Amino acid sequence: MAGAARRRDGRIAQERMLEEAMSAIAEDGLAALTMSALAERLGTSGGHILYYFGSKDRLLLEALRWSEAALTEERKALLARRVTAERKLDLFLELYLPRGPRDPRWTLWIELWARTPANEELRQAQEEMDLGWQQDLEALLARGVDAGRFARDLDVPARASELLALLDGLSTRVVLGQRGADPRRALATARSAATRLVERA
Repeated sequence: MAGAARRRDGRIAQERMLEEAMSAIAEDGLAALTMSALAERLGTSGGHILYYFGSKDRLLLEALRWSEAALTEERKALLARRVTAERKLDLFLELYLPRGPRDPRWTLWIELWARTPANEELRQAQEEMDLGWQQDLEALLARGVDAGRFARDLDVPARASELLALLDGLSTRVVLGQRGADPRRALATARSAATRLVERA
């Protein structure tokens, strides 16, 4: 029982650190997130954080995984909703895109993309998280085909891959704060592209 309590306390401690790391990124940007700065926010030591994560790369990866786990649950709920396939696709686009230039999840994605060529663990983790989005979008499109909402000959894997690539590009522009790139315009562009890529029945 005591061992279980320690494991539960450790899990709570890690989640608290990850939650605070995401908040710090949203408030001050990724560059300002250091182990010492995060420790100060948490009222602990940098060594305590290193005990759980070992390195900043691991902390960033686990923060992203923690955030993506919540979105995975949202995607599951979305797929289960009793709405049209077109509406589900629209909601999927909204869920995927960043909320603004300081979106911490997307800030982490961009940072980790830059680090994956030299880090096999990060590369595998990225592929795993990407695959979840791909599979759920494929499921959404396939159900739309089965329901007669999307074209019967729709190439589901290809259209899903193309849409996700487009969303990645739009998201990157928003997070980097490029001129003319904001969440509202990005969503409008994504909707327009989805209408062209996903043929209606």
